[in-house]
Order: sequence, then structure tokens, then C-alpha cells
Amino acid sequence: MKLKKKYRFDNKRQIWRIIPTNTGKLIIEERQSEEKQVYFHCLSLESGKKILSNFQLDDKFWVGVEAVQNDIIFFHKFAKPDMPKHRGIFAYDLTKKEFLWQNPELIFLFLFDNKLYAYKDKFEGRNFYSINADSGELIEEIGEDFQRINNLRSQSNLEESNEGYLFPERFEADSAVDIHTIEFIKSLRNNFVISGTIEYILKNKLLMTSFHEVNSKGSFNNLFKAVDLSTGKYILEEVINKETDLFLTDSFFIKNDLLFLLFGKTRLEVYKIIY
Repeated sequence: MKLKKKYRFDNKRQIWRIIPTNTGKLIIEERQSEEKQVYFHCLSLESGKKILSNFQLDDKFWVGVEAVQNDIIFFHKFAKPDMPKHRGIFAYDLTKKEFLWQNPELIFLFLFDNKLYAYKDKFEGRNFYSINADSGELIEEIGEDFQRINNLRSQSNLEESNEGYLFPERFEADSAVDIHTIEFIKSLRNNFVISGTIEYILKNKLLMTSFHEVNSKGSFNNLFKAVDLSTGKYILEEVINKETDLFLTDSFFIKNDLLFLLFGKTRLEVYKIIY
């Protein structure tokens, strides 16, 4: 077993979101808070080849991504600057590199069965709608039936949970893992001066861990280590954050057979798991 580096992405800007799509693409959102700029990128998920680079909307900062489906990015704006409430849906086609449709009044909820569910605020309550995700055309005005919306949202969440993602968990004394994993994590605590918790992902016999080691300056180095439990050998060892005073979490995740590893706040490396 090995981890083969496929590509790296680094523009020296803070990476805000990493979104692998169901059509073999990777969406990356970068933010520069002081300059109030946000940039969106699209890469080939397999090769890292650039498909879209440094894309910006007319509003250069108060925008974000709601979801990506079938090569369409659904952007949102904000009701007011510095306020978290989203406003508007702006559907951008990655293949055509153009906006397919826009609705500045609706607020995105979720996608399910190629329909986009959204709402408008009323003085009291909300009106819900189902929209054709490809065209933006109204399919149904659902009204105030929040129970139906909650049921559909549950189905959507269940569908999303089965998309091949694995995210780090905190290792606890009662974590449901095998004896080999427990023994290896215990060995980390014996071999390193670790402060805080150990995060891990276990995929078959591949164990990936992230933890903070106290360094000689009294700050932390955030280490990533991947081990093949069938042989007990390390297959990847990296310092992903140096001399930090913070406990940094969620620096890696798995999508199918790809590992996404974040170095600091600005560099992403993508590895393929080879069995």
C-alpha cells in the first residue's frame, strides 16, 4: 500500500473550502479577508489540471458556494455585508463557463432528485419552492409545508452521507477501532510529546493521523502520519503546520481513493491511495 502524490495547489491565499464533485472535478474557494477578495478555482480531480482559475463574481467578497451538482456551482450572496444570512441563487455552468440562471430573491436550502429546494421569508414564516436545478424554472410552490421540507432534507442528507467521504474523528478511549489501531496510537503517545487529541481516519488497513507535538520553542508542530497497519510501516510523514500556538483540526479528509491534505492554510496536496 502507498500514497502517491497526484498534485499540489498553492496560491499563498487562505483555502476556505475544498469540494470534490460527482463529475471528476475539484472546486477550491480562497479568501483574502483583509483585501476582501474571494477566488474560485476548478481543477481536474484526477490530474489537478486547471479548468477555471481565479474566478470572481461581480461582488468580489460577499459571495460563497451553496453546493455543486452536475457541473453547476450554486453560488449565494449575503443579505447584508458582515451578516451570515444568505440571499440569492446564482447557477454557474463549469462546462459552458457561464451563468445558467439567477434568482436574487430565493434562499437555497438543499438539492435532491435534480430539484433545488429554496424559500422566501415572509413577515411570519417561510414559503418553500422546488426549482429545476438546471434551468431555474419553478416546479412547485410548496407553501409553508415545513414537515415535507424536513422529510426531503433528511433524504438529501442520507444521499450525501453515502458519497465516499471519510472525515477525521478524535481518538478516545472508547473509540470503536481494532487492536492494531489502538496499539499504534498508543505508540504515538510514547514516541512523541503530544498535546491535545489525536485525529484519525481508518480506511481498510490504512491509518491516517494528525496530532500536535510540543517543539523546543514551546509551540506546536502539527504532524500528519499515515501507516499501513498490515506491515506497520509509515507510508507518509509530513509536518503540516510549523510552530503554531493553535490546535488546528480538520486538515485532511478522504473522498473515495483520494486523500486531501492541507498544509497550513494555503497549500493543498492530493494523494491517491494505491493498494
